[in-house]
Amino acid sequence: MKATQLLTTASIGALLFGMSAAAHSANWRYAHEEFEGDVQDVFAVAFKEYIEENSDNTVQIYRFGELGESDDIMEQTQAGILQFVNQSPGFTGALIPEAQIFFIPYLLPTDEETVLQFFDESVAINEMFPELYAEQGLELLKMYPEGEMVITVDEPIRTPEDLRGKNIRTMTNPLLSETYRAFGATPTPLPWGEVYGGLQTGIIQGQENPIFWIESGGLYEVSPHLIFTGHGWFTTAMMANQDFFDGLSEEEQQLVRDAAEAAYEHTMEHISGLADESLEKIQEASDEVTVTRLDEDEIEAFRERAPRVEERFIEMTGDRGRELLEQFKADLEAVTGDE
Repeated sequence: MKATQLLTTASIGALLFGMSAAAHSANWRYAHEEFEGDVQDVFAVAFKEYIEENSDNTVQIYRFGELGESDDIMEQTQAGILQFVNQSPGFTGALIPEAQIFFIPYLLPTDEETVLQFFDESVAINEMFPELYAEQGLELLKMYPEGEMVITVDEPIRTPEDLRGKNIRTMTNPLLSETYRAFGATPTPLPWGEVYGGLQTGIIQGQENPIFWIESGGLYEVSPHLIFTGHGWFTTAMMANQDFFDGLSEEEQQLVRDAAEAAYEHTMEHISGLADESLEKIQEASDEVTVTRLDEDEIEAFRERAPRVEERFIEMTGDRGRELLEQFKADLEAVTGDE
């Protein structure tokens, strides 16, 4: 059953109650895409705690499936039913094509320290992206990484040729589909609620996610071969309904910004070492799991296919996308010291 069907008339009614005063409501509603204890939830709980410790406002958190799939919670945020939402560019890319930049493979480094520095200092992320989100009625409060992407498949693979003929689940994101097409696989968009069953029944033969999500979602149970290709990081964004945010007093706007910053700092501490811990849990839980870490030569066979994805990104986004990509690369050079 699709998660959207979990959204009952009663829950809609509860959300709509008091919406006429949403901008002044003491009970703010915040939905995200993950399970309790996952990275987005850690961020949401830290945000909630800061708000409630520093004001009379309260924050109600809705986790994965409680209000539908990712597309549903974005629609509810744009409509003003929700005040805050956490959604990855994988889904936001349909709304903001430029957000698909995170799915250009091998654009981001794999070193955690470098990735975190990039997110802290990037002009593209901290100055250009807020303008793009504002055009869609969204106040971008924080964009942050969750973890390195790992592919799980039905058998160990080491080359693009090994992926040929395999249906790999992707989010409903055109550029991510292009990435897996370039990698030799057949991209198969599916909502998250259908992924476990799709792997179990063989409709799909693989998928990609950060290792903590592979562990918490039990994906290793039905897709036990983990492949570290080094091709990217999972990124997400926390944002507010623009009208709601603009309707807050200056003091409350600053409160929200401070809460997002505090949540970010707490979450970045949380993800340090999280991948290793999650992998240990997976290996303790299953004897069938294998871990393949591609060497540099093997990675190069995938990396050399990345330019066609970059070209497709520019085709999709035009001059604005090209400008964003140029700034993105300049920001990366600034933190890596590349000439």
